[in-house]
Amino acid sequence: MIITLTGLPGAGKSTVANKLAQQLNMSRFSAGDLRRNMAQERGLTLDELNTLGETQDFTDKDVDAYQEKIGKEQDNFVIDGRLSWHFIPNSLKVFLDVELDEAARRIFEASKQGQRPNEIAYESADQVRKALKQRLASDQKRYQRYYKIDYLNTDNYDVVIDTTKKIPEEIVAIILRALDEKQA
Repeated sequence: MIITLTGLPGAGKSTVANKLAQQLNMSRFSAGDLRRNMAQERGLTLDELNTLGETQDFTDKDVDAYQEKIGKEQDNFVIDGRLSWHFIPNSLKVFLDVELDEAARRIFEASKQGQRPNEIAYESADQVRKALKQRLASDQKRYQRYYKIDYLNTDNYDVVIDTTKKIPEEIVAIILRALDEKQA
């Protein structure tokens, strides 16, 4: 079984992916980590890499090809990434939603603790909120241009969870129930 976690920035994809992989004793992959490494290798922030990706497709295509490859060659893993559901269609597709203000608060707190590598050092949650709007617009532009898809369309997913007022353990429990139902 493969579980793909997609969602908005700050929705908890990485945290939930780690907890799921640990609980299910599965491998975990992260498209976000791959993109952060790609940005760092080029001396860019993640936002700068996203902006570059609006005109140069390698920033997405390399990571997407990697996702597609592991989806065909491996089984029993969890992966988080905006387009993982698209490149690994034989997965349980989960979308994690979150209210923008809560996402901004989470990201701001994580950045203060150094948990968001390769992103700018935010000065406030309001600055994060503005950056999130730009990131979402950039993502939508790139995915529409390169793949003609809208990752925010919840019809693409088996499970949609609003994480705004949920702790990670609640989210994991919802996903495990959906996994049981899919396997039944």
